[in-house]
Amino acid sequence: MSDKNNLYTKIYSIENLVLAWQRAREGKTLKNYVIEFENRLGFNLKSLHDELKSQTYRPNPLVTFILRDPKVRKISKSHFRDRIVHHALCIIIEPIFEKSFIYDCCANRRGKGTLFALKRFELFKRKVTNNLKSEAFCLKADIKHYFQEVDHKILLRIIKRKISDRKIIWLIERILENNVEGNPKGKGMPLGNLTSQFFANVYLGDLDYFIKHKLNIKYYIRYVDDFVILDSSKDKLEKLSFGGGGD
Repeated sequence: MSDKNNLYTKIYSIENLVLAWQRAREGKTLKNYVIEFENRLGFNLKSLHDELKSQTYRPNPLVTFILRDPKVRKISKSHFRDRIVHHALCIIIEPIFEKSFIYDCCANRRGKGTLFALKRFELFKRKVTNNLKSEAFCLKADIKHYFQEVDHKILLRIIKRKISDRKIIWLIERILENNVEGNPKGKGMPLGNLTSQFFANVYLGDLDYFIKHKLNIKYYIRYVDDFVILDSSKDKLEKLSFGGGGD
């Protein structure tokens, strides 16, 4: 467990906030909200530093819109300054959790992503079919209503296994409390937040270990709340269908 007293100070250090700003602006440098923030960059980063240091930081309300890609998703977008805070938090605490994630947890991890997941799927497909010579099957499933129903108390309990710094827990609680309108109190996370993607890996880490090690599933890949299992036995996959939750 990480209980170093200076861990929270690393989050709001100017050096970390500059790095967080650089990551938050990637691919968005022409957006008006980024340009507006950068017109007073020094002042805005110093304000974030002061608010985090004094624990007076409060996120701005989320902006919600519908995205069709191709299925309909409700995306809730954080203010740019809040996205900088999300990056600042993840830069410091993600390495603490990274070593506990399974190799085939693919989302929101540097060096991984959709292309990595597709390559792993192709590799697993060839292995389970003996290089396409034998029949095999694939179970594709997701965690039903994951982003709407993730329990904050359970998430915080998992985080506290590795983070004992109360100020970091305070910041995470502030981020979680800035929730999507309509979600029950203490449940759910905005689909568009960087922290939501990272917290999904933390929250579902026990599921990954259960499937890989308790159920001894060799060919398993998870991307946020979606996962696939490949096996040569159709009966085995039907027994693992978790109540018919697959697509």
